[in-house]
Amino acid sequence: MPNRRDQIAMTPDEVAAFLAEERTVVCATNGHEGWPHLMPLWFVVRPTGPDGRPELWAWTFAKSQKVRNLERDPRATLQVEAGTAYPELRGVMFECEVGIVRDVEEVLPLGLEIFARYAPPGAPADLAPEVRAMVRQQAEKRVGLRFAERRRASWDHRKLGGVY
Repeated sequence: MPNRRDQIAMTPDEVAAFLAEERTVVCATNGHEGWPHLMPLWFVVRPTGPDGRPELWAWTFAKSQKVRNLERDPRATLQVEAGTAYPELRGVMFECEVGIVRDVEEVLPLGLEIFARYAPPGAPADLAPEVRAMVRQQAEKRVGLRFAERRRASWDHRKLGGVY
């Protein structure tokens, strides 16, 4: 009988499609007292990894707790999950090393990319000038987070066909 973990693992294409449709990643960093610190983030996927492999990117306030945690320990675990009943659960977990990008001229395009991805349905493809100005203003207080994947685990219980 095949290994259940192998049966439910997503292919790289399935992971890419899953990340394209999901909206929130939970980021776990190591807190200063040893407790995991979990926070949701909006994200984009960019082809910035080795050989153009996809990587998750997010932005956050430069003074946030997660940034302080990553300055001390650049490791994070990310999880994106969907489904409400066991037979439909699917998700992916990434163990990552995180690069913190502080240059506003690099953070600004990331912020614009995130705002474009999370625009309301039916919004114009190009961001309005006032939205661009607001993102520019926010970029000065934010950092980019580049999550370089070191290991992943994925699951799609729908592949079990209702047999557990």
